[in-house]
Amino acid sequence: MITDAQGVPLAAILTAANTNDVTQLIPLVDAIPPVRGKVGRPRRRPRRVQGDWGYRSRAHRRELWQRHIEPVIPQWGEPHGSGLGVHRWVVERTLSWLHQFRRLRIRYERLPELHEAFLSIGCAMICYRFLINSFC
Repeated sequence: MITDAQGVPLAAILTAANTNDVTQLIPLVDAIPPVRGKVGRPRRRPRRVQGDWGYRSRAHRRELWQRHIEPVIPQWGEPHGSGLGVHRWVVERTLSWLHQFRRLRIRYERLPELHEAFLSIGCAMICYRFLINSFC
């Protein structure tokens, strides 16, 4: 899942439980829709993507740079407290919001299409709650 700075989901992909997360990085970045409503050409992709040490391969960094996205990923030899965890809580908070929906916490559906539909509904509910709270 990719979120914006406030934790609003921008894109989410459903995969099998035994799929490695790093294999879905580029398809997830490509799944982000363009932002509409702004004057001029809409930005298609985020300016930067933050990740942990599992995403630090050269191939993925190169793919992100080709898409004009700055990868904010710890380098080899950087200490563990490099400061990336300060912003990581946004992603963790959004995942915990999704786990508040019972159907997403425990998967009851056998068909992946149904689970993906509930994932989309959960993301829409998070966006709706965020928008309602931002106007009041």
